[in-house]
Amino acid sequence: MPGARLTEARWTHIALPSSDLDAAVEFYTAMTPLVLVSTHEDEHGRNAWLSNPGQVETPFVLVLVEFAKDKGRPCPQLTPFAHLGMEVPRREDVDEAARLARERGCLHWEPMPLPPPVGYVCALKDPDGNVVEISHDQKVYEEVRSLWGGG
Repeated sequence: MPGARLTEARWTHIALPSSDLDAAVEFYTAMTPLVLVSTHEDEHGRNAWLSNPGQVETPFVLVLVEFAKDKGRPCPQLTPFAHLGMEVPRREDVDEAARLARERGCLHWEPMPLPPPVGYVCALKDPDGNVVEISHDQKVYEEVRSLWGGG
């Protein structure tokens, strides 16, 4: 794929401010399926890009930005209900995420079954207070793929 270029408009990222980039990267790589893709730095601050591993065909990135002027001052953007949503393949994965979040003191919603299309969910809070939902059986993946013939 070297030299592959964008050929159509697409949704590529969501960006959130971070008061402590290192803590945020550690949270997202430990508590979600995301991995660190790259980091960048200039005189105004630094940022990290995270994504699902191997996401080649339709890359989507969470951009965490630590502005030098705001370092150490959390400014949550996604709260109390607004959230990043991540779907996991097994119900037990939701329970495990909740268990780890309880240990870290960052569980926002206990695991609970909700009516379709929501599924079985819990939510975590990242180091800046943003909400991250972990869901099972929400079927976002299946529904979107079936719409365009991918599943």
